[in-house]
Amino acid sequence: MNAGTLNWWHVIALLGAVQGVIVAMALVTKRPRRTQNLLLAGALLCFALHLASVAYYSAGWVARWPHWFGVTYSAPLLFGPLIYLYAATASDRQRRLAPTDLLHGLPFTVAMVAGIPIYRLSAEAKIALHAAIQRGEVPWVALVTDQAKLVSGICYAVATLLLLRRHRRVIAENYSSLERVNLMWLQWLALSGAAIWLLAVGLTVAEGVGAWSPLQGDQLIALSMTVMIYGIGYMGLRQPEIFRFATAEHAIPAPVPATEVAARLLPTPRYERSGLAPRDADELKARLVALMEREHPYRQPELTLGDLAERLGTTPHRLSEVLNAQLTLSFYDFVNGYRVREVQQRLVGPDGARYTYLALALEAGFASKSTFNAAFKKLTGVTPSDYRRASGA
Repeated sequence: MNAGTLNWWHVIALLGAVQGVIVAMALVTKRPRRTQNLLLAGALLCFALHLASVAYYSAGWVARWPHWFGVTYSAPLLFGPLIYLYAATASDRQRRLAPTDLLHGLPFTVAMVAGIPIYRLSAEAKIALHAAIQRGEVPWVALVTDQAKLVSGICYAVATLLLLRRHRRVIAENYSSLERVNLMWLQWLALSGAAIWLLAVGLTVAEGVGAWSPLQGDQLIALSMTVMIYGIGYMGLRQPEIFRFATAEHAIPAPVPATEVAARLLPTPRYERSGLAPRDADELKARLVALMEREHPYRQPELTLGDLAERLGTTPHRLSEVLNAQLTLSFYDFVNGYRVREVQQRLVGPDGARYTYLALALEAGFASKSTFNAAFKKLTGVTPSDYRRASGA
């Protein structure tokens, strides 16, 4: 292949770079301007620079534009930090960037400073260095940076997935409907990034034993990153609400895992888990149960922990303590337990023959058919149709 000639995978890498820039610009210009969007835009620009550099090196453009040599080499050290900070701010509207967040960029800064002698080389020296690298004579700076990229990528991928896992617990403690706040697409993004980093580690090991060539590895990484970038663009077009970041507003303690709740919405009290006095906890629980059975607030699809606490004249934290300690339920399971129980009662009554499952579910407070089916199966162990069939209705 002649220097400067593009093949199919160079084109794919460049298309991924162009798409990354386009989506990044869309995020930067989106109003209102949010920190989350700017962080994701920064990550996409880093992805784009990396993909463009892959085509730049493998297509033989170093001799034509030698002063681009090494400029973007440290960019992957920003992939993990930017996605992590994006996940942190997207899952918590009150999260703001702090001066300490600059520490996430320290490895990138160190690598850039260490590479200054290379950046200052003449055009001829850069071309010669590139030729030496192709022969296997890699500078120590590049060797250390390569290992740092892999370590950084894996560590931040794990940190991001753990953060999102905690986020799922938090929203289950605050929201009765999760469609608008579950950030499942962000989970997809984090898993995709983790998969790419694992692929990079695997390819590095394979290259070390001679089972895979660096060129083939670059092709797979470029293809994977391009697919991820186009996936982000597609999700943004298909579900623009994902950039609204309607997430939990009330921080609470780590939740107690939910128990089997099909037949026991009100299990034995467990005072030792609560900071409330036993008498206060009993009184609040009694008022909570009375409110749910008398006024049916669970029929509001967007009911939140804060809403229910306000109606009870207490704080979200105290209400959460009662749910976790005495009922061993998350707010999500507690509210949806009442919704499911109402649908159960109506399915075996006259309404069961007159209305569809979805109509009954929506009237009970469920926001979608999929959420209803999942909650019903979780809390009863059977599907709505199996339940009605077994009841003889």
